[in-house]
Amino acid sequence: MQNRQHMHNKKDELEYQYSINEQIKAKMVRLVGDNIPNPGIVSIQEALKLAQEMELDLIEISPNAQPPVCKILDFQKFLYQQKKKQKEIKAKTAKVVVKEIRFGPNTDDHDYNFKLKHAINFLQEGNKVKAFVFFKGRSILYADQGKEILDRFVKDLEEYGKLEQEPKLEGKRMILMISPLPKKKN
Repeated sequence: MQNRQHMHNKKDELEYQYSINEQIKAKMVRLVGDNIPNPGIVSIQEALKLAQEMELDLIEISPNAQPPVCKILDFQKFLYQQKKKQKEIKAKTAKVVVKEIRFGPNTDDHDYNFKLKHAINFLQEGNKVKAFVFFKGRSILYADQGKEILDRFVKDLEEYGKLEQEPKLEGKRMILMISPLPKKKN
C-alpha cells in the first residue's frame, strides 16, 4: 500500500514544484511570456484576472526572484513540456558501463589475446574496462607477474583507451581501470 502511494507521489512531484493561480502568495509578480500584452510587474489580482480572461493558468516559474516570475499558460500543457525536457536531458546523459576482464597470474598468450580483443571492443563501444588479476591461495607470491600482465595490457590498449587508475593491490586482486579515448569527430 505504501509503495503504491510512493509511486503516486513521484508522479506528481513535478506538479507540486510549481504554484498556480490562487496558490501564489506574492502580492506583486513579474509577468513574462509571448502571449502577454504588457509584460512587467503587476499585482497578483491583475495577473489572475488576465489569466482568467485568457482561460489559462497563472504559473509561478521562479518563486525565489523578487518579485516572483510568472507565466500565463495551460498548466497541463506546461507540465507535459517540462516532463519532455527532463526526458531529453536524461536521454542525453551518457550511461557509463564498466566491463570487467579477469586474469590469473599465469594467464597464457592465447587467453591474454582473447581478453585483449574483448577489451578493445568494450573501449570502442565507449565502455570503461576494469582489468584485474585474481590471486588464489598462495599465488599472491606472484604479484610481480600480475603487475607485468596489467602493464602489458595497458600498453597494448594505449590507442583505444587511457589509464584511469594505476594497478593497485586490493586484497587478493590487483586492479586497474581504463577509460575509452574521446571519439574523434569526422
